[in-house]
Amino acid sequence: MSPAPIPGTPRLLRALNDRAALELLLAKGPLTRAQLGELTGLSKVTASQLVERLEERGLVTRVGEQAGGRGPNAQMYAVVPATAYVVGVEVGPQHVMAATVDITGKISGRVDVALADAEDPVRVVHAAVVEAAEAAGAPLQRVRRVVLGTPGLVDPSTGEISFAFDLPRWHRGLLGALRADLDRPVVFENDVNLAAIAEQHHGAAVGVADFVLVWVGRGVGLAVVLGGRLFHGATGAAGEIGYLPVPGSPVPRDVSRRAKGSFQTLIGADAVRAVAREHGFKAATGAEAVRAAIAAGTKGGPVLDEVAAIAPVSPRVVSTEVPSEPVLNGALLTGLDAVREEVFGSTVG
Repeated sequence: MSPAPIPGTPRLLRALNDRAALELLLAKGPLTRAQLGELTGLSKVTASQLVERLEERGLVTRVGEQAGGRGPNAQMYAVVPATAYVVGVEVGPQHVMAATVDITGKISGRVDVALADAEDPVRVVHAAVVEAAEAAGAPLQRVRRVVLGTPGLVDPSTGEISFAFDLPRWHRGLLGALRADLDRPVVFENDVNLAAIAEQHHGAAVGVADFVLVWVGRGVGLAVVLGGRLFHGATGAAGEIGYLPVPGSPVPRDVSRRAKGSFQTLIGADAVRAVAREHGFKAATGAEAVRAAIAAGTKGGPVLDEVAAIAPVSPRVVSTEVPSEPVLNGALLTGLDAVREEVFGSTVG
C-alpha cells in the first residue's frame, strides 16, 4: 500500500504560485494583478498578495497602467530584467565570443576577443566576460552563471574539459581557475551539445522530443536529445563520431592526431565540399553544402534517398533553422534555465 500523499504546506504553495506567476510574466507580460489571478486561477486577494511579495523581493516592478473600465487604471507588472544575468561564451581557435542576457532573455551586450595560441585562457575569458557584462550595463556580481561552449569532451562527473583537439591550452584544472578568477559559477559544455539546445528552443527541433544534431564544421560531432533531454553519456563522449575509426585507415595512437585518421577525414568539411562539387553543389563551407543537398533532398534528391537506403526507418532530415551563432545561443539558454530555477525557486525566502 503506497503512503498517503503529503499535503502541500502554505510555504510550498506560495512558492509554486510565485513561480507560475513569474513564468507567465516572462511569457505574456506585462500583466495586471487581475490578469495574473485569471491566468493562475488564484483569487484576487491571493494574486494581490503574490504581487506584493514579488515586489518586496525585487523580482517584479510596475511598468505602466492599463486604461479602460470604471474606476482607476490597473497597474501593470513585469519581471525586473536586472534581477540576474547570464554570460554565454563561445570558444574557438582564433577568438572568443561572449554575450550577456538578463533574466527576461534579452541579449544586451556582445563582444568578440581575439585568441592567440600562446595566450592564457583564463585571461582571455576574463576579458570577454567582463567586457560583455559592461556592454550590457550588468554589474559582475549580478552575473549568476557563465557558460562556456568549447569543442572537445567535458567530463560529466567533474565538469572539466578532458580533451579539446584544437585548443591545446584548455585542460583539466581550467574550470577551477576560471571560477576562482571570476568569483562566479562557471560551467563548461560541449559546443555541439549547445547548438542542439539552441535548435531545441528556437530551431528545427522545436516540439521534437527525440532528435540528433549532426555538426559539420572544424570537426564533426553529433548531439543526442532523448525525451527532450540532452544525453551526455557516461564520460561525456556521446556523439563524438569524428573519432570513429574508418576501415582501411590506420588508427593513430597519438590522441592529438586521432581526428585526422578517423571518421572526420571521411565526412569533415573538406570532404563534404568535395562531394558537393561532384554532385553540382557549389558551397564555400561544409554547412552551406549540407544545406544545399538537403534542400535538393526535400524534392526527392539524393540525401533522403540515401538515408532511406541505409536506415530501417525514414527519419526526417532537415537543416538547422537557428538563424546565427547556435553555440553562443545555446550557452545563454543553458545558463538562463539554471538561473531562473535558482532565482524563481526561492521567492518565499
